[in-house]
Amino acid sequence: MLVACALGIERLALGRADRPGAPGPVTVIRTGMGPRAAERAVGLALAAPGMAGAAVVATGFCAGLEPGMHPGDLVVADETRDPSGAVGCDGTEVLAEALARALPGRKVHTGPLAGSDHVVRGAERARVRATGAVAVDMESAATLRAATGLRPAGRPPVAAVRVIVDAPEHELVRIGTVRGGISAFRVLRAVMPAFFDWHRSLLLPRR
Repeated sequence: MLVACALGIERLALGRADRPGAPGPVTVIRTGMGPRAAERAVGLALAAPGMAGAAVVATGFCAGLEPGMHPGDLVVADETRDPSGAVGCDGTEVLAEALARALPGRKVHTGPLAGSDHVVRGAERARVRATGAVAVDMESAATLRAATGLRPAGRPPVAAVRVIVDAPEHELVRIGTVRGGISAFRVLRAVMPAFFDWHRSLLLPRR
């Protein structure tokens, strides 16, 4: 499994990749900010020996789009979308349930996750919401597009899980310096076991 995030603070929150409970080898990479950096980094990671067929999870922080969302809420994408197209996610319900178990009391939202090449704020947030997306970030759509586009004949399982760091009523300026950023960091620290549960479910024989 390949887990991709963009920022150093996100990579720090995710911690060690070789923690107990992983159903197989896990690689965690920091891609850098923006869709181009994500696409390039994921392509290089999947070209490495032993990565053939690896499941891919895009994760990190995001901006929530719906009223009532709060920093520390989770978003599980059923698809990622940007101007280049949409990629459907696998095992969304299983992943949402695993996150609810790992983080009792935290709200888990599901729906489309929009991709942007810049930070979305203010009035633009409402325009993105009008497309049907529940949240927006800069790397998930590019990450999943790279994962599926590189291997169209044997599409790997893909997912995107984001932690809301700001929302319409809780807009932030700097991650990590305010309460909402700290809350999101703590939630991101706890998501890896749910990723392992999701990955393990993919390995089970289908009836």
